[in-house]
Amino acid sequence: MAKTKVFISFDYDHDETLKVFLVGQARNSDSPFELADWSIKEHIDENWKAKARTRIKAVDVVCVICGEHTNTAAGVSAELRIAQDEGVPYFLLNGYSGKTCIKPIAAKAEDQIYNWTWDNLKILVGGGR
Repeated sequence: MAKTKVFISFDYDHDETLKVFLVGQARNSDSPFELADWSIKEHIDENWKAKARTRIKAVDVVCVICGEHTNTAAGVSAELRIAQDEGVPYFLLNGYSGKTCIKPIAAKAEDQIYNWTWDNLKILVGGGR
C-alpha cells in the first residue's frame, strides 16, 4: 500500500526542531506517511510561491506544525493559502504540549489545532479530522 505523501509547513525561525521530530516519525516502520517535501526557506516572491505550489500540488496532505509564533511566519501562511487555493487537504498540529500554539494567519476560524500524538498523527494523515 502506498504511503500518504505529506508536505510539512513550519516556522523555520522558531520551530525547525519540530520538523526534525516529524521526519523521525515518518521513518517509523508503521508510519502510514512519507514526507514528500517541506517548507522552502527562501525570500517570499512569485518564484518561491511557484515552487511551493508545485510541491504542494504533488502531495496528498499538508501538515502545518503550529508553534508559539506561527502567526508571524509569513511563509507558513503563504503555504497554507496555496493548499487552500489548490484544494489540498491540510491539518494544523500542536507543536508543543504545555505551550500556547498559535494558528497561522491564513488559517480559517474553524480550523482546529490537533494534539501531536502518534495515534492522532496517523488518523490526521489518513483524513480523519
